[in-house]
Amino acid sequence: MYFVGVPLLIVPFAIYNIVAFIIPGVSWGTPFTSVTLRSGAEWQIAPGDLLVAFSILILLVELVKLTRLGVRSWVDHLLSFVLFAGMTAEFVMVQAVASPTFFLLLVIAFVDFIGGVVSALGARAARKRAMHVDYAPYPAPAEAPKPEPKPEPKFDPKIETKAVVVEPKLEPVVDTKPPAAPSETTPV
Repeated sequence: MYFVGVPLLIVPFAIYNIVAFIIPGVSWGTPFTSVTLRSGAEWQIAPGDLLVAFSILILLVELVKLTRLGVRSWVDHLLSFVLFAGMTAEFVMVQAVASPTFFLLLVIAFVDFIGGVVSALGARAARKRAMHVDYAPYPAPAEAPKPEPKPEPKFDPKIETKAVVVEPKLEPVVDTKPPAAPSETTPV
């Protein structure tokens, strides 16, 4: 699981470099065997053809890895770019790798990088669309019915009112209890 971010296309790149630099002058286009097809035609198989076919199968695995989302996928895309840039620099500057087979490996690395970036951006946009739910705005709160205004009292200057003064009646309070006799225990 530690090699999740490593672009798998480094394997055919390494195979090509090992063979090209250990066995100088190897011809990637020279057939080493042939297969007779059912139609009777001879299919010439060259080492470059097998390496390109192997690279396309690895590209399929890389495209399956594109479905992951997160920081690791961006690291994977960055490493794919570094591999593509290194392969491009080697193709332009090193004479031993200037062959149609290496050019096809370079094109496969380019498809891996660009496909990964486009897929990640598309998945990010789809995730944003899925997360953004277009809710209808909250309806405005219904207004409470307004109470009918109370009619204001009308002042009619023609009507006169008389003030009535009530005088309180004062009656004397009579105490009907006899006064208490002095007790002997009470000091005087």
